[in-house]
Amino acid sequence: MENREERPAYEQVPTPPERGLLHIWQSAGPIEELSLGRVLLSRPVLQVTLGEHHGLLLTQGSQVYSFGELLWRDLSIPLSAPVLEESLLGKSVVRVAAGGFHCGALSEQGNVYMWGENTAGQCGLTEKGTVTNITVSEPCLVSVVDSEVVPPAVVRVMDLACGREHSLALSSQNELWAWGSGCQLGLVTNNFPVWRPQKVEHLAGRHVIQVACGAYHSLALVRSLLPQNNNTLRPPEKKERGQSPHSSVTEREESLTADDAHYCPLGVELSEVLIGETTPRRRGPRRRLHPVGRSAGSSPGSGSFPYSGDGKSSTAQKLPELDGHADHLTQTDGRPVSHPLPCWGANKNSAFPDEMELQNILQKLSGHSLETQPINGPGDTDSLSSHTSDDSCVSSTPSTDLLISSNSGVSGPYSSSPVCLEEVRLCLEAEKKGLQGQKSSSLTNIHQKGKTAGNRRCSLPGTPTHGSPRRRRPCPCKPSSASRTQAAASEDAGDGLPSLETEVWSWGRGSEGQLGHGDQLARLQPLCIKSLTGEEVIKVSAGSHHSLALSAQCTVYSWGSNMCGQLGHVNSPVTVPQQAKLSDGLRIWDVSAGQSHSLLLADGDCVQPILLYCGQHQESLSARRETSHQSQRSCQRSPSRAEIYSVRPTLLPLCMEMGYISSVSCGGQSCAVLADQNVMGFISAIHELASRERHFYCWLSNTRKLLLTPLRNREGACPTLGEPCTHLFFSLCESFVRLSILIGRHATSLSYFLHDVQGADVKSLPLLTHTDDFLVIYKEYCFALGNFHVMGGFQSLHKLSLEVLGSQQSLLARLCVPDQSVSGDTDLVSLLYWPLQQLHQYSRVLLKLGSCYDVLTEEYQCLHQGCRHYESLSLSLLRRKKEAETTFLFWKSHSGKNTEVLRLPQRRVVCESSNRSLTLQKAGRFSNHWFILFNDALVHTQNAIPSQNFFSTHHVYPLTCLWVKPVTEDTRGLYAIKITCPEESFTLVASTPQEKNKWLRSLNQAVDQVLGGGGQGSSPGVTAISRTATYTFTGEGSFKDAHYTGGWLAGRVHGRGTMKWPDGQTYTGNFKNGLEDGYGESVMPNKVLNKPDGYQGQWRDGKIQGFGKYKYASGQVYEGCFYEGQRQGYGMLSSGKQARTSSSVFIGQWVQDRKTGYGVYDDITRGEKYMGMWLDDQRNGQAVVVTQYGMYYEGTFKENKMIGPGLLVSDDDTAFHGEFADDWTVNGKGVLSLANGDCLEGLFSGEWSTGLKVVGTYTKPAADEPDNKERNSLFRLGQYLVPSAQRWGCVFTECWSRLGCAAAGRGERTIAWENIAVTITTAQRHSPNLSRSQSKALESLEFIPQQGEAVTTANFDNIRRYLIKACETPIHPLGWLVETLITVYRMTYVGVGSNRRLLRQAVQEVQAYLTHFFSLVRFLFPGLPDDGCIIPDPPASPSKSRHNSNTEGVVVVSCSSLLLPLLLPRLYPPLFTLYSLQEEPEEAQYWERIIRLNKQPDQSLLSFLGVQEKFWPVWMSILGEKKQIVSSSKDACFVSAVETLQQISTTFTPSDKLLVIQKTFEELTQEVKPMLEGNFLWCMDDLLPLFLYVVLRARIRNLGAEVSLIEDLMDPNVQHGEMGLMFTTLKACYIQIQHESTL
Repeated sequence: MENREERPAYEQVPTPPERGLLHIWQSAGPIEELSLGRVLLSRPVLQVTLGEHHGLLLTQGSQVYSFGELLWRDLSIPLSAPVLEESLLGKSVVRVAAGGFHCGALSEQGNVYMWGENTAGQCGLTEKGTVTNITVSEPCLVSVVDSEVVPPAVVRVMDLACGREHSLALSSQNELWAWGSGCQLGLVTNNFPVWRPQKVEHLAGRHVIQVACGAYHSLALVRSLLPQNNNTLRPPEKKERGQSPHSSVTEREESLTADDAHYCPLGVELSEVLIGETTPRRRGPRRRLHPVGRSAGSSPGSGSFPYSGDGKSSTAQKLPELDGHADHLTQTDGRPVSHPLPCWGANKNSAFPDEMELQNILQKLSGHSLETQPINGPGDTDSLSSHTSDDSCVSSTPSTDLLISSNSGVSGPYSSSPVCLEEVRLCLEAEKKGLQGQKSSSLTNIHQKGKTAGNRRCSLPGTPTHGSPRRRRPCPCKPSSASRTQAAASEDAGDGLPSLETEVWSWGRGSEGQLGHGDQLARLQPLCIKSLTGEEVIKVSAGSHHSLALSAQCTVYSWGSNMCGQLGHVNSPVTVPQQAKLSDGLRIWDVSAGQSHSLLLADGDCVQPILLYCGQHQESLSARRETSHQSQRSCQRSPSRAEIYSVRPTLLPLCMEMGYISSVSCGGQSCAVLADQNVMGFISAIHELASRERHFYCWLSNTRKLLLTPLRNREGACPTLGEPCTHLFFSLCESFVRLSILIGRHATSLSYFLHDVQGADVKSLPLLTHTDDFLVIYKEYCFALGNFHVMGGFQSLHKLSLEVLGSQQSLLARLCVPDQSVSGDTDLVSLLYWPLQQLHQYSRVLLKLGSCYDVLTEEYQCLHQGCRHYESLSLSLLRRKKEAETTFLFWKSHSGKNTEVLRLPQRRVVCESSNRSLTLQKAGRFSNHWFILFNDALVHTQNAIPSQNFFSTHHVYPLTCLWVKPVTEDTRGLYAIKITCPEESFTLVASTPQEKNKWLRSLNQAVDQVLGGGGQGSSPGVTAISRTATYTFTGEGSFKDAHYTGGWLAGRVHGRGTMKWPDGQTYTGNFKNGLEDGYGESVMPNKVLNKPDGYQGQWRDGKIQGFGKYKYASGQVYEGCFYEGQRQGYGMLSSGKQARTSSSVFIGQWVQDRKTGYGVYDDITRGEKYMGMWLDDQRNGQAVVVTQYGMYYEGTFKENKMIGPGLLVSDDDTAFHGEFADDWTVNGKGVLSLANGDCLEGLFSGEWSTGLKVVGTYTKPAADEPDNKERNSLFRLGQYLVPSAQRWGCVFTECWSRLGCAAAGRGERTIAWENIAVTITTAQRHSPNLSRSQSKALESLEFIPQQGEAVTTANFDNIRRYLIKACETPIHPLGWLVETLITVYRMTYVGVGSNRRLLRQAVQEVQAYLTHFFSLVRFLFPGLPDDGCIIPDPPASPSKSRHNSNTEGVVVVSCSSLLLPLLLPRLYPPLFTLYSLQEEPEEAQYWERIIRLNKQPDQSLLSFLGVQEKFWPVWMSILGEKKQIVSSSKDACFVSAVETLQQISTTFTPSDKLLVIQKTFEELTQEVKPMLEGNFLWCMDDLLPLFLYVVLRARIRNLGAEVSLIEDLMDPNVQHGEMGLMFTTLKACYIQIQHESTL
């Protein structure tokens, strides 16, 4: 590779920044002589990461620098002049990672760039390279693609980690991706290298927070899943290579009784892709490693094993344990081998291929030193001494991963007992035979047999079978590694704080125990380290062959190689996590692991962080090199223990010179830190806040572990504390745990914040973003603590602590703050109240941070507001503490049975009148009254003796329903206070003005506080008159024993609320002055039917009054008007499904809960409909009855029977007029007219359906005899009907009442409009589910047209538009009127009421509606003229032509033109049905001739009708093309006129139908004009035949009904005009078609 000149990072020495200062030094050498390397860059350094012999820097502005041995470029860059990676400029790099000999960078968009050595595929298949490239000299993009989705999607990466021969990427979905070589990838594959990133499927469904890479192992910090039920059945899962079959927890525990280290995921054969491929820099000629001894104190698994020439294992065999247990047969997937791996079948006679390998194993187990000189190639730079080895010869030997050291007896990891060769052979042969009998195809789940290895660590495989937990979307990329870790860790329950429920998973080579599973086996797939579950690990770091885990409690767990003391302890075994030995008072908050050393960042005695170092202390570099060349153990399989190292982490004095260190980093033999200068005290304030919070969390954890948990788990806790205090203590413990969790997550978040302090926004501090969480949890804790204190729980708790802790009382000394002493009950009180002081510290630090900003900045405002919040909360909670102490002393001094009933946990005493400072007005001379004011109630005791804690009776008045009012001093000199309660009022008299003011102030403050503070705007001396509260009535009355929740006004229920009675009765709605008033819903139990009645509607003065809907328990439903709890006015009653006798519906007028007045009764069961008068629930008066069989009766009823004269008409037109004695029973004189005209007159008796007895005269009229007018008048329909003007008066009366009028026209217009406005506003306020169109309609009704002035043509249209909108809105009184009229009309004339003899009655009813309706409209708009009068102003637009008469220049106002368009469209179906039934015979004749005449062609029909030939069309247009009309043409003439006339069936009102007729004539004229010359005027002789042709071709069904409807309801003002003439023409055509036989 060519040597090229690299541009230095700077041309001249820049001014060092105040943030992101970088310090680097070599870990080897005496601590006292460490020399710092200071990198001076013009930009702050955001991140530093170190590899074996190189490093990367990420500076502000996303610039990446490299330094050290850049072997892929054949360059050596000094630390003082790092080179800029120009190819990454503009890539927005936010993260860098250095592996052993390769590098990685991550952009803000989530793209990965890799460069460096690529022999093992650790740089992936880059876009610029191929699989044959052994180095990648420049950063190249590596695509991470998820091929499992369709279409494949590019994965966004948020974190990156690199080892020696592998790389890991953490996606924004918190999934892990890997590429490179070796078992440390965690992939289910045996083909290496892996060039393209693949998902680590074994962690699928898990939320990965952070990843770390060692030399040949990997660590992942994973959020714990929610606890799963062990009994939950899980579906069978696929058994893959390297993964044991899943079983339930119980089954696995049972299987572990034989061997708890059963999971050994090895056995993946390596592919031969890289056979013979070597790296010139690192690999020399093959060499053979011979056994080398080790000291008795060396770590397990550090002995030698068969080793190939290029540093790779050549076998995959292991030794059985010394107790005879069989271990698993496994193979390894370490670095690529240069020849295929032998299998078990290679040598059937020997358990090992040769004796030398067996001697190597025995030498390891026995500890004897058999030194052999290694053979090193000239290019093998990895063959270093034990002091400087980069571990390329340590864990590159995968064979060591297969060795399990026995933990039984004395032959532990450090055992040096010799082993008999014959025993080893016998054990291996037994193992081989046992394996041959196994049927499993997987080599990873073969259980050992025999006696269990009792103290071996249980390491179960984690499974993804629990499914994917819910996760938030990841946070945006941050410009540092720390912030990216925080982004991943902060997603807990969606609240943005880091999770403490974590697990640590490891996989890869385990030769030094660096996996932490209690053995030295390799793991092909991620496996959870069970001993760290629940330890609240927040960060993991991986060195070459050891691992570190940092917990939220500032402790460090380490495991793996301890040759140089890098673990910080000498505990054994090193194959499981052990706590590092730290001095008291040190709290670790950042860790980093290097090749053979560890660096810890901790809180010391001052705010400035300190550095602790674990690892070897070596001599100078020259001495180490000389020692390295002279060493006979340079190719030892593991570095020998360092000659100089400390047992505990050692303080580095030079850290005080660096400033405020924010993060540490290790790699190779180097250490690096990033530090900041304390500018304006900002950095020190942040560090102080974080340090205090970490210390606080450690204190909380210790208190929880040493004090609360033992006390809570004590079996005798309940009897000692008592039942009430036990529940309160448990509640206190729960709130303490919640506070502890919050503080722990906050402390962790602050540590993350410090790692990125130069790039983070101060407004993102959790104290500011999660203020509500802090306020809520601190209040909850203080409340629980105060409740326990008030009930005297600390006295019992102190006794319990003496029993539980016993002689360990000194443990409390560890928890006490310096100003406390462990001597009594008060110590526990002070101890548990101490966390409240932290709020003041928050406020102080936020104030200090705010002083670093200008007062006008957003940061200052945010910090100042947070400061005020926490200071206010601190003062508030201290007041609560004082209140609890005062209350406890009060109960202690007033203990007794009487007072004990008043003692509640949440109750606090405010003041009391034991000194006779307050008494009851007009109290007896010898009576004693004691008033105690609590924070929730005022207690009045009678015949009280406070000194003896005795009273005979007491009353408790809740403050929520207490109104306090000062009584002005009168001449009697009384200092009185009036107390108002829901059921009584009384006056208190104070002894002095001072006492009055004291009690008045205390009462007002207590009431205001119980109402939520401030009393909703109450002024001094006047508490909230209007409020919302809950109260249970006890006195006599309608509310006796009722429980109420809702609004109050000065001691009375007022506003919206809910009242519930013990018997199940409920009311929800509005109240006014203590009674139900307004809209409400009520449920009333019916004890007889055992079902409740229900009512929804209006109330007044505590009674049902107004419009509503009542559902009876019997199933009946009444919807209508009420008055004082009775049905009164308009209403409709429907029988329910439970009615056994009949099903019926009544709609009409009610008086005092009875049917009285006009009404319609539909007896559905009998098929009869009664339309007439009622009296006291009985049919009485004139009425009409129709049946489903076509019977029609009109007459008089009395006492619910047909009695008196009446007319009965059958379906075949047989009619009878005479006297009736009962329903359908004739008795007396009468006349019977038959359908053929014959007549029978005389005396009739009998029932109509069974037969009549007649004594009379039969008459058959002659053909030429004139009609008998007198007889015809007897059979005239309608003579016994109720006049249409008298029907449905109750409906219009209800509408008038809604307008505020006592009767029709009797009221004030302004009040009517006010009622309309209130109705609309109420609907908008209490109907949140209105649609958008309904809301717009209500808004449009808020604009009222001018109603006081005379109506002109200008505002007439405004009135008409307003009426249209009002009638379309049922909430409006006019809209309700229209809806109700439609209901009663359909109830009358639909179903059985569809009788053609009711047509005249139906038409008259519509006309009566218009008359009543018009009177309402004229009341609201008095400027409207009378019906048929003229508005003198000329019309402003043609749109008014439909309402105009033929007199030009004036507008005629009539009720039909104004209101019929509002009513008739919805009344049209039943009305038109009656017209069709009436015209049915004529319609049959008409339609028969229409069909016959339309068979003729056009010219033939025109000739037949007598149309002159000059009017015959010659041409017709078909799709724009003119064609000539021939004699055979049909339906080709006057097409537009025919189509226009057909539209008459699609209109509803007579005015619209007349417009259709008018347009038809216009179209006809337009088609005729081109055939004639000059001006043309129609004459009837020409027009009638032509229009007759149009009518015939239009083929209109029910034309007779259309004509009759127009004629009956047409506006009288247009009858004699042009439209009237056109209508007459249409009618003439219909008659002629029907009757002219000549046609």
